[in-house]
Amino acid sequence: MTIQLGTTLRNALLDQIETTAGTAPKVQIRSGAQPANCAAADSGTLLAEITLDADWASAASAGVKTFTGLPKSAVASGTGTAAHYRFKDSAGTVTHMQGTVTATGGGGDMTIDNTSVASGQTVQITSWTITAPGA
Repeated sequence: MTIQLGTTLRNALLDQIETTAGTAPKVQIRSGAQPANCAAADSGTLLAEITLDADWASAASAGVKTFTGLPKSAVASGTGTAAHYRFKDSAGTVTHMQGTVTATGGGGDMTIDNTSVASGQTVQITSWTITAPGA
């Protein structure tokens, strides 16, 4: 049997992400396969790191958390094919979330303007939402 959660609980779970990560968290766009879990060491090459605004997401609604202020961008520090992201606290030391990265329309957890990244180019997050499980 599949566990189901009410919308109020799903929204609260999503809003806790913003509370836990705090203001100005960092999103690292990386090449290669993502680590086995958030506690594992970083993998792949760091292609770009984007610092989010202090209020980086809207309140969750209908079990979905939408990131605000998009597109967000940074200048790439590495070269490679973007494949995953790691969402970290403002110090960049604790990974709170990770997922796949694809170009727009590619079905990834996060979409960016171009997955083929060259050092010095601008990398832009174009879309990013999180849906709570248990609907």
